[in-house]
Amino acid sequence: MRVLSLDTTTRAGSVALVEEGRLVEERSGDASRTHAERLPGELIALLAAHGRTLADIDLFAVASGPGSFTGLRIGIATMQGAAFVHRRRIVAVSALEALARAASTQAAPGTVVGAWIDAHRQEVFSALYRVSDAEAFARDRLVEIEGPHVDRPSATLERWQRHIAGGAAVIAGDGATIYAELIVAGAASCGLSVRVVQPTPLLAGTIAFTALALVNAGTDGEAGGVRPLYVRRPDAEVDRERRRVHLEEHNGHQGQQGTT
Repeated sequence: MRVLSLDTTTRAGSVALVEEGRLVEERSGDASRTHAERLPGELIALLAAHGRTLADIDLFAVASGPGSFTGLRIGIATMQGAAFVHRRRIVAVSALEALARAASTQAAPGTVVGAWIDAHRQEVFSALYRVSDAEAFARDRLVEIEGPHVDRPSATLERWQRHIAGGAAVIAGDGATIYAELIVAGAASCGLSVRVVQPTPLLAGTIAFTALALVNAGTDGEAGGVRPLYVRRPDAEVDRERRRVHLEEHNGHQGQQGTT
């Protein structure tokens, strides 16, 4: 089976081609241009380099988030369009899960693996898993302990203490790298054993293998079933609600004045 995967959760993102369970190529995107400017060109260029076209793909895989709202929308729409036109299946994979899977490849069963993605505003997107004895990309390789969340790094560590206590733990991702000193100091103060790792700078390959495993396990891969994983509400939505509340308060105040 041929899998084409795309990650647009970061500025650069990445694309990958997998054939018959083998990573043919994985490459970073051009961070100097927006995803809207680069897609679907980067996908087509990768395929052309190996004598393939979109029509040759059996399964499309895409990162569902969390990440840039615009990047997620463009990435998902691009892959949904390709899957719809060529009547192929598509699977969305959480970037947090992909990070944890990449970090778990060398981890012993029972290891707790956390994923941290920089959410800016001094926050991280996070998720926590425990490694099972299943194969690296098997559907049940990771057992979810805490689902996707956004919070301050210190608050995230505090929530995770009871899950990490007494065992080995790994935290992966650019968010973990940024706050490595905080993680190490916080773990040491609680007597916890935690390592910070950056398993891979690119996620498209891991996303491809994860999607393939999910399909083999029975995921249907319907294009209409793909949804972005935002975790945090879009700024535009928050601003609209703030303006609505302000307007309601203003109108209420005006109404009270009119009745006096």
